[in-house]
Amino acid sequence: MNLGEALRVALRGLRANRLRSALTMLGIIIGVASVILLVALGNGVQTSVNEKIQPLANLITVVPSVGNVPGGAPPKDLIDADVAALQDKTLSRDIAAVIPATSGKALVDGDAYRYRANVVGTTEQWLEVNNQDMSAGAFFDEAQVRSTARVVVLGSAVANYLYGDDPAAALGKPVRINRQTFRVIGVMQSVGEPGDGVVAMPLPTVRRYIFGGGDKINQMIVQASDANAVPAAENDVIRILSERHRIKDSANRDFEVQSLRSRLDTFNQILRILTLFTAAVAAISLVVGAIGVLNIMLVSVTERTREIGIRKAIGATRRAILEQFLIESLLLAGLGGLIGVLVGVGLSVLGANVAPSFGPTFATFAPSVTIPSVILSFAISLAIGLVAGGYPANRAARLRPIEALRYQ
Repeated sequence: MNLGEALRVALRGLRANRLRSALTMLGIIIGVASVILLVALGNGVQTSVNEKIQPLANLITVVPSVGNVPGGAPPKDLIDADVAALQDKTLSRDIAAVIPATSGKALVDGDAYRYRANVVGTTEQWLEVNNQDMSAGAFFDEAQVRSTARVVVLGSAVANYLYGDDPAAALGKPVRINRQTFRVIGVMQSVGEPGDGVVAMPLPTVRRYIFGGGDKINQMIVQASDANAVPAAENDVIRILSERHRIKDSANRDFEVQSLRSRLDTFNQILRILTLFTAAVAAISLVVGAIGVLNIMLVSVTERTREIGIRKAIGATRRAILEQFLIESLLLAGLGGLIGVLVGVGLSVLGANVAPSFGPTFATFAPSVTIPSVILSFAISLAIGLVAGGYPANRAARLRPIEALRYQ
């Protein structure tokens, strides 16, 4: 019997027992589709998060250490001179910009409501460096920073609570902070908490009217020239500030340097592990599918014992019988795997089209099917057919003709 004839016989066997064959393939279909879909969902989450965070991946945050250095003098504050040193291009080529900021909690009084916000005093570059946009109005400019203008820009949560859902309604309105009156000139777009609970104003303004502090700052946002330059820029920040603060031992630093890039890399590593773990859990259903294939092939051998005896009696070799049942098993598992691939890819495409309808949070979310996951899943289904069909096929091939013909 050649390969074409063996395939025709196998297809006739599947058609003769349609329901049984479909139920047997169901476990493989679910397993293959689940693996493809879960890997696609994991890739979609990773891509979506990277798209949102990547513009910030070249940022480095510098904050003073909390408390005193053990066994030493009190730590030095971060001051404007530290900012100027980091901005000096002769000291570092990898630092593109340095944004000073001083912040703290304060009550913001609107027309009828009060909101406890995080008040940030900074420069006109703060909005751009943090990759934020305006919903209404404008951010303060360099002239307003130099003139210590009494203007504020509200986060979306602050504006919504004080003035309602229309951002434009807040423009030009007065707000009182620390018994001082300021004018609202803009409302920022929503970025989620805690960013939506921010009130931004020029750094000289917040120093004069809110927090004081002279030339002290409690945060610096350092922008590297690009994401790949973050490690070099981080080393430059540590070197320059250590020299200025006369720190020789790294254990005694009175400042902390944090980069979003390292956190993003860590997050991606964790997400990849979780994706592989969930895909492995989904692959358990493939084991169930393998048991189903094994069971149906054993039943098939039992039902066709007399047929095997007749074929052997007229000259069929042991190899021919073995090949026949292995082809049937592979065909059963292969069809299940192919349907599972189509279902998994189809659900992934459907998810990519439906996700944006669930709101702006899912606007950039799209499950991403990868070729390796498709190939691996289909290959596993074929391996299941080969392994699960091996024992029944060998059992059929070992039957002696006289015993097979006597089987009732």
